[in-house]
Amino acid sequence: MPSNLLVILSDEHQAGAMGCAGHPFVKTPHLDALAARGTRFSDAYTPSPICVPARASFATGQYAHQNRLWDNAMPYHGQIPGWGHCLQDAGVPVESIGKLHYRKAGDPAGFDQEHIPMHVVNGVGMVWGSIRKQSERISPKTRMLGEYIGPGTSKYTDYDEAVTERTANWLSDHAQDDQPWCLYVGLVAPHFPLVVPQEFFDLYPPDSLPEPKMNPKDGYKRHPWAELQNAQMDSEPQFSSEAERRDAVAAYYGLVSWMDYNVGRIMAALDEAGLLQDTTVIYSSDHGDNVGARGLWGKSNLYQESVAVPMIMAGPDVPIGTCDTPVDLLDISATIPAHFGLEFECVGEPLTRILGRKDDLDRVVFSEYHAVGAVSAAYMLRKGRYKLNTYIGFEPELFDLIADPEEANNLAADPKHANAMTELTKELYKIIDPEAVNAMAFADQAALIASHGGREAALKLGAPGATPPPET
Repeated sequence: MPSNLLVILSDEHQAGAMGCAGHPFVKTPHLDALAARGTRFSDAYTPSPICVPARASFATGQYAHQNRLWDNAMPYHGQIPGWGHCLQDAGVPVESIGKLHYRKAGDPAGFDQEHIPMHVVNGVGMVWGSIRKQSERISPKTRMLGEYIGPGTSKYTDYDEAVTERTANWLSDHAQDDQPWCLYVGLVAPHFPLVVPQEFFDLYPPDSLPEPKMNPKDGYKRHPWAELQNAQMDSEPQFSSEAERRDAVAAYYGLVSWMDYNVGRIMAALDEAGLLQDTTVIYSSDHGDNVGARGLWGKSNLYQESVAVPMIMAGPDVPIGTCDTPVDLLDISATIPAHFGLEFECVGEPLTRILGRKDDLDRVVFSEYHAVGAVSAAYMLRKGRYKLNTYIGFEPELFDLIADPEEANNLAADPKHANAMTELTKELYKIIDPEAVNAMAFADQAALIASHGGREAALKLGAPGATPPPET
């Protein structure tokens, strides 16, 4: 009989921001403990570095160009059967607690019950962000990161508190179940607003933190595509002072530790219910966060801070150690049905199978971005030591992540790396036709905007930054 399966997905957790990942100062004792009793996947990615498409891809096991859920105004609502439906069809109990970022409660999205679910605003989402042509888009009037930055509580920290408490109660209530279950838990931290309880803010004195790398004020020149993408919601100039900018870094890492604290509470509840030895736990996040690197905040680009995610799996029969084979969230999508012995058509591959070849560094991983701020499509392909970022209408970027893990040196035009460019470009074209997918995304978004009454009506639809949580 399979073990129970608990999947915890946070929001906007930078892959390297864990003690077990070797971060020099971030404190994540509970994630470290989870990794110590299982496997940490050292090179994991999101299929799209923004919330709604990443979660739609996770739900369906398909890339964004396959399910055509491109941006934060195209939420999942069960229109494509996902891993949840696969479990339901087989009679496996499957429920969710917390953030999903699908369309709305009541949709047949693959859960027997959704507890305090967080979905897109009014079932519609960020339609103004679907307007991507540079000449037509506008910038929000409010600051993306929130009006206040620093110690305290917010609706998001209150929501995570409620999600954690509901999860602990759920585990207690299901301690004696005679059938293995799947529970998905969605936490919102460390997603902005950058407000965190005082004790977690105090873990990171702002004046003690290193400066984010490659700030344009110090002479770094952003790639033209990234410059245009960031321009729509440029956070760096909106800080009131240098002190507030340092507070933002401290608050982000404080939120990472706050999230870790809640993961610890969930794991303690699992243990108290007597389920720890009979439950497989998977932890990951929908995407990362730039946290000031290159003068960028939030996600929405192809650099490691944004597109890489943490991933840990622990439980019965999960080996202890590190897996360096590149993986992504679609591999979790494949893992969930496989855990219960079910077949599910999916781009991904079960993590349990990948563990059998934990040093397969040539495994290809792909990500794409067609959402807010993107004047054209952007595609990432990772294979071996190299990573290729392809932008429609702009020069590509090629990074050697072994020699240059900070992605400081673009090798795309270097003749010494022409073979790598050719190889990764061929791999990209095996997955997509970049120009055709770019055109498809713009066409689908144009149709969406028209369905809401055109550009002026669309500009009024959607939250300007963080999606508000439900009442708890």
